[in-house]
Amino acid sequence: MLTLSHHNPTACRAISDVLARVGDKWAVLVVELLCNGPLRFTELQRSIGNISQKMLTTTLRGLERDGLVTRTVYPTIPPRVDYELTTLGRGLHEPVKALSDWARANIDRINDARRVFDAERD
Repeated sequence: MLTLSHHNPTACRAISDVLARVGDKWAVLVVELLCNGPLRFTELQRSIGNISQKMLTTTLRGLERDGLVTRTVYPTIPPRVDYELTTLGRGLHEPVKALSDWARANIDRINDARRVFDAERD
């Protein structure tokens, strides 16, 4: 059990920073999509569906900055850009998949709980 005497503010900030990146809904979806291999920007955007170009660009840049995704530009006309998980990013896929699987398996129960909670507040 973690007690306050073991509280390390530096470690907490580091964990919070990493979780902010990997816990972002768009980042989770991108990691899940890239687990099967590289995809182009438009393929990612089409697969996700309701993400803006700006948000996808921001998400991919953040994942690239954190060493989770690589961006490869091919000298074609127009330029082709592929995104792929790095070794570090592939290591993230397992916990992301577990969380995604859990969410899919429990969405009905969560929605039921929300309805009950909301009905009690009305």
